[in-house]
Amino acid sequence: MHVSLDGFVAGLNGEMDWIIVDEEIFDYAGYRTNSADTALYGRVTYDMMDAYWPTAADKPNAGKHDIEHSTWYMKVEKVVLSRSMKGKKLPNTLIVSDNIAEEVNRLKSGVGEEIIMFGSPSATNVLIQENLVDEFWIFVNPILLGQGIPFFKDLKQKMKLELIKSHAFSSGVVCLHYKKI
Repeated sequence: MHVSLDGFVAGLNGEMDWIIVDEEIFDYAGYRTNSADTALYGRVTYDMMDAYWPTAADKPNAGKHDIEHSTWYMKVEKVVLSRSMKGKKLPNTLIVSDNIAEEVNRLKSGVGEEIIMFGSPSATNVLIQENLVDEFWIFVNPILLGQGIPFFKDLKQKMKLELIKSHAFSSGVVCLHYKKI
């Protein structure tokens, strides 16, 4: 999850043009992504990802990251937490509209590698409330937005975390990897 230094994941209107993404960050995050065989999204993030990644590798100017992530995106199982998509059938995609905790626990205890979640602050907060988030990879961008969509919202209880690793990029972005204690 990319956040501003003051804890926002997007501006008031969802703008994310302040997020720094470069080859150094893509390469660092790529090893993390490649270890996961399931991607979990909220509906808004899923719509954004699905509008770009299926054909990103086919573009004439596709770079290394576009090709690698597009290939991964097309093979990974996708899980979308969404009430508005309830009953929709999509290839290689499971829509979870009800019993979120039960469904995510089933996925976590099933066969497979790792489940990774991209963006999706609302869905992340639902999973935090259900005690289903094990780790956070937070990319803190060197900017103060002052207002916007907060990453952590309406938390009902404290969650203690242990810092596993931090990594500073030449762009000024810092990745903080925490696990739940």
